[in-house]
Amino acid sequence: MSVVMDWESRLGRRLRVRDLYILATVVKWGSMAKAAQQLGMTQPAVSGAIGNLEHVLRVRLLDRNPRGIEPTFYADALLKRASAVFDDLTEAAREIQFLADPTTGQVNVGCAESFMAGLLPAIIERLSRTHPKIAVHAEYAEHATTEFRELRERSMDLVIGRMSEASGYDDLKITPLYEEKYYVVASADSPWVRRRKIGLRDLVQEPWLHMPPGVIISKLIEQAFERQNLAVPPARVTSLSMQLRTHLVANAGFLTIMPNTMFHYSAKLWHLKALPIDLGIRARNVSIITLKHRTLSPVVELFIDHARAASTPLVDGRMSV
Repeated sequence: MSVVMDWESRLGRRLRVRDLYILATVVKWGSMAKAAQQLGMTQPAVSGAIGNLEHVLRVRLLDRNPRGIEPTFYADALLKRASAVFDDLTEAAREIQFLADPTTGQVNVGCAESFMAGLLPAIIERLSRTHPKIAVHAEYAEHATTEFRELRERSMDLVIGRMSEASGYDDLKITPLYEEKYYVVASADSPWVRRRKIGLRDLVQEPWLHMPPGVIISKLIEQAFERQNLAVPPARVTSLSMQLRTHLVANAGFLTIMPNTMFHYSAKLWHLKALPIDLGIRARNVSIITLKHRTLSPVVELFIDHARAASTPLVDGRMSV
């Protein structure tokens, strides 16, 4: 206990958050001089801050070599914990800001483009009507390729993605919103819309617009055609762009397969219709993903509440198909 108390006393009296930030900046830039320039400090002041940390912790934090400065494994351990300290302090400042003025704050959101094209704007519209001073910073984040790097680095508060459970991700919390279903979509002016009975076999000669190979939905679409003993029709256009896809379906006679995440919010705007075809694609859960042991600010909690409300039509299935 005496050793623990000694560390508590040393850290409480002598370790400064400012010094941790200076260390992180030096490691990021690999140079005392570059860090000093970024921080608007003198190089001796930066060196002094590092020296103070090394004195308090009684270990060497930086190694110098011909390539510049590199962190020791002691520094790596310290900065790993320091990132959580910086994040908690940031969240504390946000919470104080929110408590001082509950109409303001910022939310950092990551999601795929299909959510950018429908669900996210619907959430922001609801949020901005009642809390116009809340800022939303949105970035593309495909968790299948990033493995939630932005969440773990705490540059994002939450990710909207397709995930049923946190299998293999013990540090993540999954908040389900709705089940994502898939439709064959055409322009409302397409002659296929007037057909009551229609199957994939009837459409193999039509111009199709597909997602690129390697995307999960592309594999699901391939399996849907295989169940009908059909090859996937060759794509006239292949693109991840939701803007391009909706424009060509609405105006150029293309067909595509679209999730309700996108179709629900695009159908009226782009005059689209879903054809009465059961693709047999198993619905996937759309969820909000956050770090399990990260305290969310009141503004982020408010955003999640509005996300649930905006998703209600998709949960209830109130869609004109």
